[in-house]
Amino acid sequence: MTYRKMSLTRLLLTRIKKSRIFRRIFVGILFLSVAGFLGGLGYFGYLVLNAPSVETLKDYRPNTITRVYSDKNEIIDTFFMEDRRIISVQDVPPVVINAFIASEDARFFHHKGLDLFSISRAFLKNLVAREIVQGGSTITQQVAKSIYLSPERTIIRKIKEAILAYKIDRNMNKWEILELYLNHIYLGHGAYGIEAAAQVYFGKTTRELKLPEAALLAGLPKAPSKYSPYSNLERARQRQDYVLTRMVEDGYITDGDRNRSLKTPIKLIAAAPKEKVAPYFTENVRRYVIEKYGSDALYREGLEIYTTLNVEMQKAAVAAVERGLQEVEARVKYEAGSLQGALLCMDVKTGEIKAMVGGRDYKKSEFNRTTQARRRPGSAFKPFIYTAAFDKGLTPATVIVDEPIEYEDRKRNRVWEPQNFDRKFHGPTTLRTALVHSRNVVTIKLLEEIGLGYAIDYAGNMGISSPLTRDLTLALGTSALTLQEMVRGFGVLANQGKRVEPFFIKKIVDRTGHILEENIPKEEQVIDPRIAYLTTNVLKDVVQEGTGERVKVIGRPVAGKTGTTDDFRDAWFIGFNPSIVTGVWVGFDDERNMAHNETGGRVAAPIWLYFMEQALAGQPVEYFPVPDGVTFVRIDPKTGYLAGFGQRDAIFEGFLEGTEPARHAPGSQDTLHPEP
Repeated sequence: MTYRKMSLTRLLLTRIKKSRIFRRIFVGILFLSVAGFLGGLGYFGYLVLNAPSVETLKDYRPNTITRVYSDKNEIIDTFFMEDRRIISVQDVPPVVINAFIASEDARFFHHKGLDLFSISRAFLKNLVAREIVQGGSTITQQVAKSIYLSPERTIIRKIKEAILAYKIDRNMNKWEILELYLNHIYLGHGAYGIEAAAQVYFGKTTRELKLPEAALLAGLPKAPSKYSPYSNLERARQRQDYVLTRMVEDGYITDGDRNRSLKTPIKLIAAAPKEKVAPYFTENVRRYVIEKYGSDALYREGLEIYTTLNVEMQKAAVAAVERGLQEVEARVKYEAGSLQGALLCMDVKTGEIKAMVGGRDYKKSEFNRTTQARRRPGSAFKPFIYTAAFDKGLTPATVIVDEPIEYEDRKRNRVWEPQNFDRKFHGPTTLRTALVHSRNVVTIKLLEEIGLGYAIDYAGNMGISSPLTRDLTLALGTSALTLQEMVRGFGVLANQGKRVEPFFIKKIVDRTGHILEENIPKEEQVIDPRIAYLTTNVLKDVVQEGTGERVKVIGRPVAGKTGTTDDFRDAWFIGFNPSIVTGVWVGFDDERNMAHNETGGRVAAPIWLYFMEQALAGQPVEYFPVPDGVTFVRIDPKTGYLAGFGQRDAIFEGFLEGTEPARHAPGSQDTLHPEP
């Protein structure tokens, strides 16, 4: 009995103890549940209170594409972080809107940002299909995710997404939300928004999209890479079929519409990026905008940049440079593609850059040889010295003796004996003849006569901004200059003594239509128009009978000057008509010598000709206007004196009134038989 009583007692005590444990466990579980619920509720409240503000979403400015336009408003380049082109929802055809709503959010116009019905339906369809065939996120949720949240897949992110979707729905109407969505959604191949996608895939605007195209694009948001028609057209068309089927189910189209759409071939444009028409030019634009306005302005703010570039002239320039270089490479047996060239064309009246070729292949070398390369211009520099001399009282008929000369070079402990290109001396030579035939010795003596400092200052006034050699070798073009400087300087001659600054941007407009800058051409009279004409008149003969004779077949008034360094490292031709001035440079980037006799007239001038023939095609023939105060008289081309009556080799030479010669050439017929 005692044993049994003790056993029962122990049993009772054990049960009491267990019941206490169970109670404690239950209470603990209950406490943790309540605490978890309250904590979750508190955290949810925290997420609600700390969710990003959506009140300013109506003023949201997504990253947009910056467009660069030609002088005829053709798009020549774009800059962007995201290829996005904003379009108003009012401009989106109903067929496009219906396709996206049917595909992504059938109850868009009926829910409050979240759609439990759609979530449940998607769950069941995915369960039956054993794969994710339909999503449950509303369009509003997708807007919230793409604008405010990271792409991570977590419960917390989904909660944030739901909160934001609800807030967005309360602060915006459905059409505003839809506009955000259609402009912001990523649709593959770098295209953000429906307008960019229409351009990328079909080369169309959104307004031009038809049902088959709209359905294909509407199938992309789910997985742009997976359903890309470029990567897998069959899979893309299966997704297109899904969208069309959803449109039938929702009453947007008929079965007949669906079937016809599925039978319609999809005509995609080439996926590869188009070759840029003027990469060196637009790189100048890019650098300028970044330097002045910052990279965000260029890549995010959707600027409209209107430039000076003429597309047809640019194409002609590219073709001319390549043609000319290939001809030289074939003639001299250079390695194909090894020789480099550059071309720059400027409007002489405005300074607008109309064409720019900075090299043969921008993809291989971004170095711009029109603006960044400093090379010696050789004899192409001589017109600046002759113009300075004319302004100091000399004339094209002034005679300087072409004869051997020598100068002591104390720095190098040697004697400098300059030579002409032909290694000959020609005796008394007029300045016209000296410039036309590019006589070195006469030019050196001329520079010595007018003064080195005077010539340097004069060239600077005409637009040469690089440091110039402060010795007599300046006459031979030994100072390294850019092609742009040379074109600017020659432009003064073409523009009757007025200097204009080269520029490439006409206007920049921001996305709101505000003009950030507008460049109005400015010109400054830097030399006497009569002096400019005298040099121009001489340079016309460079083309007709001098070192630039190869280009005279152009058959219209032009003027220009060749340039060749004495080691054949650089070949130049700068020429102009009354409207445009074009400069061409040819050489090797490593500055090795070209073959002997590969001169500016032989190498660079043909490129200039190929370009100018196309640039001036269809344009009226223009003549260089003769300014008031310039007179012409017949002179003897050997002596510079007045020609005799009936002298067959006499030429008409231009002079400033009052500077023409007063005496006749010795031994001329007029000397023996003066005119009555």
